[in-house]
Amino acid sequence: MTTESPPLYPRRFFWGSRVALPVVVAVIQMMGTSFAAGHGPSRRPLDLLAVVLLLAGPAGLTVRRRYPVPVLLFTFAVVSAYELLGYTDGPIFVSLAVAVVSAIMRGHRKVAIATVAVGYVTFVWGEFALGLERAPKLQEAVAVGAWLTALLTVPEFLRVRRERFVAASKSEAEERKRRASEERLRIAQELHDVLAHNISLINVQAGSALHLLDERPEQARPALTAIKEASNEALGELRSVLDVLREGSNGAPRSPTPGLDQLDTLIVRTRAAGLQVSQRVEGSPAALPASVDRAAFRIVQESLTNVRRHAGRATAAVTLRYGERDLEVVVEDDGSSGASPPREGGNGLPGMRE
Repeated sequence: MTTESPPLYPRRFFWGSRVALPVVVAVIQMMGTSFAAGHGPSRRPLDLLAVVLLLAGPAGLTVRRRYPVPVLLFTFAVVSAYELLGYTDGPIFVSLAVAVVSAIMRGHRKVAIATVAVGYVTFVWGEFALGLERAPKLQEAVAVGAWLTALLTVPEFLRVRRERFVAASKSEAEERKRRASEERLRIAQELHDVLAHNISLINVQAGSALHLLDERPEQARPALTAIKEASNEALGELRSVLDVLREGSNGAPRSPTPGLDQLDTLIVRTRAAGLQVSQRVEGSPAALPASVDRAAFRIVQESLTNVRRHAGRATAAVTLRYGERDLEVVVEDDGSSGASPPREGGNGLPGMRE
């Protein structure tokens, strides 16, 4: 059964964030235009239609996130109508500026540029060609052009930065997912090594116990004990792997990664299973990278497993030679591979190469 998680923010937060900016824009346009009408020249006094136009643009901004292009065209039409009707100059362009920024931030840069270009050309043409009441000023045209350029450039810069941030976050998430997949693959390989070693030991000891039960049942106890220990270890390693695969992203990895520090335990357990093993260390043992330490242990483990399976009643010798910058692992036996029956190929040698 699945349950839907509660929204990160309540609906009232989204409603407030969607309406707050349009309300601020409406206040700026109304107060700014009223102040301009009372303290400057007025081509046409403010009336009910002017108030409707001053509030229409901010009202359209409430749906700017869902419909950025229609809102841009709507506010452009409202501002154009206000100017063509000759009302008092004021900050009515604020709603249009917000609509332009919203359209650019949502990827509609071409529409925003085209709208601003049409508006600017109309403004310049009205100033210089028609000779409206306002005195034509080249400085005013240049200032408006600079302001519009900034209006188009800054949102585009912010949009590009946001897209890069989103792309970087997505790439980082994919990298974490890739590393997690590689870790799971490594754990699966570890599980194969552990189970192959212990199941092989169980197989050998089970065969020995079956042989001894008929003739010397008292000697079958060590073989059965080895089977019990190997099965317990295999189950423990399997539980550890399942814990790793089930834990969340915040959990610490607890993968089965034995190293050479457990080599003595491996040799003792192998001797208890009936294989005589000697151990020798040459050179000065040094700290090894985790991957090298793990690989060296797995090579010894797989080699001893192969000796038990294929070399008959043999003895094995494990030698670790520490160099200045390398480690040599040698596992030798004195048995003969011809004494054991043919078996199907396994994954031991490929696993050691990996």
